Amino acid sequence: MLDTFKAVIFDMDGVIIDSEPLWRQVMIKNFVEIGIPFDEDACRITTGLRFEEVAEYWFNKHNINTIEVRDFSQKVIDNLCELISKKGKLMPGVYETIHYIKEQGLKIGLATSSNHQLMNHVLKTFNINHFFDAICSAEFMKYGKPHPEVFLNCAEKLNCKPQQCLVIEDSVNGMISAKSAQMKVLIVPDKESKHKPAFCIADFKMDSLLHFTKNA
Repeated sequence: MLDTFKAVIFDMDGVIIDSEPLWRQVMIKNFVEIGIPFDEDACRITTGLRFEEVAEYWFNKHNINTIEVRDFSQKVIDNLCELISKKGKLMPGVYETIHYIKEQGLKIGLATSSNHQLMNHVLKTFNINHFFDAICSAEFMKYGKPHPEVFLNCAEKLNCKPQQCLVIEDSVNGMISAKSAQMKVLIVPDKESKHKPAFCIADFKMDSLLHFTKNA
C-alpha cells in the first residue's frame, strides 16, 4: 500500500487519539449549561468540523446570544485539554504505525480540524511531536474540512505533491477533504460508523491501525 507514496498524513481526533468520547462528554456538558439540549446523536451531526463552526451551527439553531461563540469555544477547548491530560489515550496501533512508516523512509504529517492549542496539547501530552515532519491545524485557514485546504497546506509543508500523499482519516468530512485534495485515503472508522455507505469512496479501509503493518 505504501509503495507509491512519499508521505502519510494523519488526522488527529479519532485517528491518533481516542478523543471522540471525551469531545462528546465535554460538548454535552457545556452546551447543556447554556440551554441547548444536547446528546451524543447531536455530537455526531458535526463530526469533522472545526469547533467554532460546530458552536456557530448550534448557536444559530437555538438563537443563543448569552455568550460569544469564541468565548464558548475557548471554554470547551480548555475543558477538553484538561480531560485529555487526565483520561486521554492514543488509538490502538498508532505507535506501531508511526514507527513502521518512519522505517519505510516516508514523511509524516498531521492535518486536523482541531485548533492549535488542542493539537499541540495532544502532541505534548503523548510526546509524539518529534515524529511529525509537518503539523497543520485548520483553525486559522479560510476553510475547514470538508474543504481540502488543510491537507493541501500539509502536503506543501512536507514538500510533496498531493498525489504522493496517503491520508488516514476516520470521518466522512475528513475523507471528502482528502479526496478533494487528490490524495488517497485509508479510512479507519469507529465501530458505530464503519458501515456508512459514504466510505465506499475511500481507497483503503481498516477496522484498526493494529492491522496497518501487516497490510501496508
